[in-house]
Amino acid sequence: MTASAPLGTLAELPADYLHALDGQHAKPAWPSLRSLIPQGAPERRTLAHRWTYRDLRPLLLRAGELAPMERAERRVLMLSNPGLEGKPFATASIFLGFQVILPGERAPNHRHSPSAVRIIVEGEGAYTNVQGQRLEMRRGDVILTPAHLWHEHAHDGEGPMIWLDALDVPLMVAMEAAYGSPGSVQTSSQRLDASQTRHRRGGLLPYERLGRRAQDYAQFRYPWAEVREALLDLAKDTPTGQAVQLAYVNPETGLECMPTFGFSALMLRPGEEIDMPLTSASTGLLVLEGSGRTVADGKTLTWEDSDVVAIPTHSRIRHCNASARQPAFLIQVDDAPMQRKLGFYQQF
Repeated sequence: MTASAPLGTLAELPADYLHALDGQHAKPAWPSLRSLIPQGAPERRTLAHRWTYRDLRPLLLRAGELAPMERAERRVLMLSNPGLEGKPFATASIFLGFQVILPGERAPNHRHSPSAVRIIVEGEGAYTNVQGQRLEMRRGDVILTPAHLWHEHAHDGEGPMIWLDALDVPLMVAMEAAYGSPGSVQTSSQRLDASQTRHRRGGLLPYERLGRRAQDYAQFRYPWAEVREALLDLAKDTPTGQAVQLAYVNPETGLECMPTFGFSALMLRPGEEIDMPLTSASTGLLVLEGSGRTVADGKTLTWEDSDVVAIPTHSRIRHCNASARQPAFLIQVDDAPMQRKLGFYQQF
């Protein structure tokens, strides 16, 4: 018998046998084995898709009118992939959603089992408290709110403050492990956060950290201004045809900044077209600057500032910068860290 031989079907089994199995809450595996574990490549329901910020922004602002903070807790528009049958997920393993907070508002303190990351899209004057550490929020900044850590948001500035939330909610829901808890208002320190003091430069650590157990989350905020500058410098030393890409890591371990999903910043030089490595990971992209297109398994998705793109697992990906004069910058989230820990990540 070869691995590709046709398997038996339910129709071939006697009715009394199927009835007896139903009575024991059991099912025969072989008739559905190929659908559960397809041969050669996974069955993918996630579609390559783009969400346009200019169309979503007015709906997000209207949510600010329709849902007072005390009735919303977190005012988020979830990005629902059209291939996932109405589930509020961008890919099968990544939740993405735009969140808005208005001047004078405070999103209450809470914590939850899913890990979350905020990528700031628009606005000034807001901050996030994580475990009492005050983190200023500026466009392009990446801010971590890891599982079970207290966090709250507040806006003391003017105009709407908008960011993209990325969470591992699909994993937590599938494991029946998603839950949260409310908390009282935090007392935040007025000291600068660790991204500006203790871990401002790669390759340098506070001396007292030498020889100590690495902190799980040594840094909660990754300022975009410094990441952008680092990408421009890296581009000078990156051969043509090779991606200019920086990973967000824990500065004390060198590992991904979050346990279940990875974040990286990608720069496309003027006029550049880049083929990304083919991997088993699914991907989400937020455009920070520029315009261009992404081709995923032959489907072309055009994008511009603040648009979001979702790409399923095992996709051939090509990124193209539409400008011959200006670079484009994107932030990527993927589920590669989770796949690595579970032992099935592949790069082909």
